Amino acid sequence: MLSRFMSGSVRNLEREYSCTVRLLDDTEYTCTIQRDAKGQYLFDLICHHLNLLEKDYFGIRYVDPDKQRHWLEFTKSIAKQMKSQPPFTMCLRVKFYPPDPAALKEEITRYLVFLQLKRDLYHGRLLCKTSDAAMLAAYILQAEIGDYDPGKHPEGYSSKFQFFPKHSEKLERRIADIHKTELIGQTPETSERNFLQKAQMLETYGVDPHPCKDVSGNPAFLAFTPFGFVVLQGNKRVHFLKWNEVTKLKFEGKTFHIYANQKEDKKIILTYFAPTPEACKHLWKCGVENQAFYKLEKSSQVRTVSSSNLFFKGSRFRYSGRVAKEVMEQSAKIKREPPEIHRAGLVPSRSCPSITHGPRLSSVPRTRRRAVHISIMEGLESLRDSAHSTPVRSVSHGESFIPRSRSQVADEGMAVISDEAYSPSDSVLPTPVAEHSMELAASRQINGAPCSIEEEKESEAGTPMQGERGDFGADGRSAQEGAGGDSALSEVEQVNKFVLSVLRLLLVTIGLLFVLLLLLIILTESDLDIAFLSDIRQTPEFEQFHYEYFCPLRRWFACKLRWVGGLLINK
Repeated sequence: MLSRFMSGSVRNLEREYSCTVRLLDDTEYTCTIQRDAKGQYLFDLICHHLNLLEKDYFGIRYVDPDKQRHWLEFTKSIAKQMKSQPPFTMCLRVKFYPPDPAALKEEITRYLVFLQLKRDLYHGRLLCKTSDAAMLAAYILQAEIGDYDPGKHPEGYSSKFQFFPKHSEKLERRIADIHKTELIGQTPETSERNFLQKAQMLETYGVDPHPCKDVSGNPAFLAFTPFGFVVLQGNKRVHFLKWNEVTKLKFEGKTFHIYANQKEDKKIILTYFAPTPEACKHLWKCGVENQAFYKLEKSSQVRTVSSSNLFFKGSRFRYSGRVAKEVMEQSAKIKREPPEIHRAGLVPSRSCPSITHGPRLSSVPRTRRRAVHISIMEGLESLRDSAHSTPVRSVSHGESFIPRSRSQVADEGMAVISDEAYSPSDSVLPTPVAEHSMELAASRQINGAPCSIEEEKESEAGTPMQGERGDFGADGRSAQEGAGGDSALSEVEQVNKFVLSVLRLLLVTIGLLFVLLLLLIILTESDLDIAFLSDIRQTPEFEQFHYEYFCPLRRWFACKLRWVGGLLINK
């Protein structure tokens, strides 16, 4: 009896596994789920834990053993998607940035988006000029510590907090001045809403950059935003395509294609090369999901998309959630008492990666806080494992962006986005950068201050860092090859892909001919008494074909076979 009970317990344990999800406030939610549970089940558990109803903007990100990031697909089994063994570690992040975050219905949703944008600002993904940076940081201060109090906030108090990868003393003084004079009396909710309104107008709002190279081998960053598809290259935004202009997204191997129709029926095709085939597929899936979410009117319009024009090759993928218009309509119907949000004050320490040190939501229990080790040389390392697949390093907060209206953004093709160029060696790749970039970390400056950032290993999806930096160097060197070598390699790859396509087409043709031959033999030689076969055999055309062509061909084959058999016997 005892052995039967023990064996049953072991089987139950084998059918369950533990999942840890790191939330936006750096707390952790751990649960035990069935081995065949789908992603939707885990996501619903987290949303219930957070008391979150406007959940369609969020997703769960995980990192595979090859350090490639993925979004968890809610319609598939979790265990089948993860390439590692349980327990699994993932993180909750904003997947689809709201087009107007300040207009979200519930405060808790705005608060979670605020936390995500605060992370984006801290990790250099949300680029802005100095005046905007000071205002955003002042909003964060006001939301976290309230009104300025000379008794609690001594001279230089703003320098105790880390809002950006790097910033100068002048910027710190400007942050303090705004906080002291311009934001008095603002509640945390008002400050967060103002922060969202300010962040929404920045040109890198919602950008999740994927590093690629163009056909000439020049580095570029591709991104999908609430407003369209963006290509950043050097210090310019070289392409901006609104979602209604993008007609198709394709990939094959490491090659990614964007098809678009612009003004006056002008058709364009953009081609870029990702570091790895896995990174290219992730880029394609992100593009398919973002296009469906922001472009379509109804989720019933979503169709399965193929990465290739040929039915027998390529990947197939279908976005499974609601679209932005449906989400906003559903949000308008929410009628409940707003869930309470407990905001803890800031602890004045530069070692605070998320700038908060207490439980932020009433429904989120306080969990352990990870030790933070800060150093200048760790600055770039910490960016490698930030919330998005490829965080963009903020090369200059001085005059990074020229503010412009959304209509100007939509109509403008090439726009200067920064005074200095940034490149893959200065930023963070989905596959890690070369080791020599670490040597540049101490010398690179943003507004004149040294970099001081936590290792994001602990706050993200369990990407291994220590002891695996040899892997980083290998992947980085492959991503940093010269333009000439990449161009030659891409030409060889294109020839190989063409040859493979021709071979596939030839094999399919031979297969179809073989099937037709089998069907012909069945029609002519078998005695199967099937209605449709009998009808075909009785047609004049088939009888003519049978007696004038097939029978002579059969006799010729039989004669040749007897001749070959005679030669073999005589030998």
